[in-house]
Amino acid sequence: MGAAAPPAETPLVLIGREGRRRVVMAADRAAGAAGLYIGMPVTKAQALARGLIVKDADPAGDAEALERLALWALKRYAPIAAADPPDGIVIDVFGAAHLFGGEDAMARDMVARIEASGVAVRAAFADSWGAAHALARFSARPILVVAPGESGKAILDLPIAALRLPKDIVDGLRVLGFEAIGELAAKPRGPLALRFGPELGRRLDQALGRLSEPIDPARPPELIEVHRAFAEPIAAVETLRRYVGKLVSALCEALEAKGLGARRLDLVFHRVDARVKAVRIGTALPIRDVKRLTRMLCDKIETVDPGFGIEFMSLAASVAEPLGARQLISSLTEEPEADVSGLIDTLANRVGGGRLYRFAPVASDVPERSIQRIAPLAPDAGEAWPGHWPRPSRLLPAPEPIDAIALLPDHPPVSFTWRGVRRRVKRADGPERVFGEWWKRDAELAAVRDYFQVEDEAGERYWIYRAGDGEDASTGSQRWFLHGVFG
Repeated sequence: MGAAAPPAETPLVLIGREGRRRVVMAADRAAGAAGLYIGMPVTKAQALARGLIVKDADPAGDAEALERLALWALKRYAPIAAADPPDGIVIDVFGAAHLFGGEDAMARDMVARIEASGVAVRAAFADSWGAAHALARFSARPILVVAPGESGKAILDLPIAALRLPKDIVDGLRVLGFEAIGELAAKPRGPLALRFGPELGRRLDQALGRLSEPIDPARPPELIEVHRAFAEPIAAVETLRRYVGKLVSALCEALEAKGLGARRLDLVFHRVDARVKAVRIGTALPIRDVKRLTRMLCDKIETVDPGFGIEFMSLAASVAEPLGARQLISSLTEEPEADVSGLIDTLANRVGGGRLYRFAPVASDVPERSIQRIAPLAPDAGEAWPGHWPRPSRLLPAPEPIDAIALLPDHPPVSFTWRGVRRRVKRADGPERVFGEWWKRDAELAAVRDYFQVEDEAGERYWIYRAGDGEDASTGSQRWFLHGVFG
């Protein structure tokens, strides 16, 4: 709604029909605080909440939005992602979580990005789709990462509604006195199956990880993908490597026909037991080098358990970008341009792309603001660090307070104590005065720092500063800090 959206404190519900009844299909936080809930008759909701805003639900629009969100997750997080109606998405993060620094880091990144769009979100990582579905919706924690093998225990205390069962089955179980999943898991299956059918046992086994539940991944129409089916399942590593090479060759031909290069490849293995395993690799630059991509994918094959065999393989370029022709060097005296993209790709796929970066300057005189992390092969923005004063090779994450003895306000210290060790200053240069950036906040209107390069008796060189000009209290605390160490 944008600017036309009602205030956050105004309760709002979406309504639809269940048979002949008009009921609440969704409620915002303010409506929930007013006692409204999903399934409540609309007339009762209007009687309970004064000023209630009632809108018609749009199931088709919601389904379309979920599909778009699943495609976004497919491109950004993992090779296998799909909508989990009516209000979620499911992602198989096997083989992809390490690229974000682990499942915890991936979950935080995912939640932060979705919440930045103004959408409330909860996330749970578990061994099975059913367990993750239950924990994301019924756990008390908005972000939960369950340790491998512990998902079955984690869901036992959750309500039976978390099992994705039809409403009539849930109501029937409650009539019999069942409230939690653990109570169902402890009972014999036979009598329950006779009364409620096989759906109850199937959902329970899926949540506990005893029964596989393959995910049919979302696929955008423009996705470039090749696949291979096998008459007999394959499992040998050498055989898998050979067919990976064939798939990469076919994919590169398809990319070349469209003038594209791959930035991210998803290799998906469909096992005979209906389980799906996937491998994702990324590249710093768009490429379609068959040997290089094959080698990168084959390095990941050892992480895939083929089980009783692979019956279907697919390879998709989930992210592809234009790849122009490169001019070959024609002069015998011209030096070839160094290409480290292969090394960067290898390291990024082993330790995660977020852990590889280089430093770039930022237009700021304040030292801790004058540096930023950028991608290893990001283009040069043209900024440069000031050259009139040298900068230390090691800048501390935050300035550390020191005890210093200085003779006059504009003189360097004659000695200082840092981390419990007293150091006598043998040589010094400065001061270099750095002013605060008044346009960022009012506290920096009069703030200054006086930086000195000092060398102690052992030959160690440090970058220290006084917060303030040494006279006026409005310019700073007049305390001394150590901010960097020269190599």
